[in-house]
Amino acid sequence: MNLTFDFDDAAVNGARMKVVGVGGAGGNAVTRMIREGLTGVDFVAINTDEQALDYCAASTKIRIGTKTTQGLGAGADPNKGHKAIEEDKNTVYDALTNSDLVFVTAGMGGGTGTGAAPVVAQIARDVGALTVGVVTKPFLFEGPKRMQRAEEGIAALKEYVDTLIVIPNQRLLTIVPVDTPLEKAFRFADEILFNATKGISDLITIPGLVNLDFADVRTVMSEMGDALMGCGLARGENRAKVAAEMAINSPLLEDVSIAGALGLLVNITGGPNMTLSEVNTASTIVSEAAGRNANIIFGAVIDKAIEDEIRITVIATGLNRTHPKIKPGGPIAWSQAGTIKDNA
Repeated sequence: MNLTFDFDDAAVNGARMKVVGVGGAGGNAVTRMIREGLTGVDFVAINTDEQALDYCAASTKIRIGTKTTQGLGAGADPNKGHKAIEEDKNTVYDALTNSDLVFVTAGMGGGTGTGAAPVVAQIARDVGALTVGVVTKPFLFEGPKRMQRAEEGIAALKEYVDTLIVIPNQRLLTIVPVDTPLEKAFRFADEILFNATKGISDLITIPGLVNLDFADVRTVMSEMGDALMGCGLARGENRAKVAAEMAINSPLLEDVSIAGALGLLVNITGGPNMTLSEVNTASTIVSEAAGRNANIIFGAVIDKAIEDEIRITVIATGLNRTHPKIKPGGPIAWSQAGTIKDNA
């Protein structure tokens, strides 16, 4: 086990937020967020692979499962990932203590992310944090076994998070050009994870035209279950209208209408020239699409680095609240076949 702490002072004055990258894909996503300048949060990387952990830019790094994996990774085996996190649960608990909001990000289908992320989420709930899972599903070309492991991991994770956002990598094929190199396509998946996390955290940490606080975010994300994310970006004339329509019709929404959502978190980001009228236009479009039953929380953020753009992120929550929640503290067990069993 290897642990270092170096928390971001920028997060001290407001809600304490942590982004926890679990496994290789989770660590890559964290590194991307740091390099893109995401502020106001603390970053934690958790991995069985010592070499991958060294590469990650997170200031807090926890190597798990020294006895189980000898620092060589989980070998695409969620059982090993689960055993590894069990070895070092207390260390992870200490790292997450006093958190108000914890993002658990991972690529599902491998060993460490799939096996350990549900336990990390369980710990986050145990310390009293609002817990949001932001994970990816594999491309179809990665094979049916990896997809099966991913589905099982997502089912386990769902029991321990307040809200779960699943980004299907396969849907990226409808967004990126057909000649996109493979490495760039995976980086684009990291960017989607970054946008989801930034879209939520910016509403809390960055002052704007319309301000939100942590209580607002908790209102639409606590105990909400399945969630989907849509993004829109537009420039020039009618940019607010175009960006809003892109967000509510995003390919990442998997053809599911936001009209069924119980909660909506909407981040409208623009440069210093963004007007209140544009915020009103975008808000109206999203509100009308959501319907009367949704609890909608809007925030408008000014980003001086943006010139002629308006960027809109929509998180639709409570889309399928049919699964029973396991109380924090309930154990997880993996069968030898990789199927998750609830032993609560």
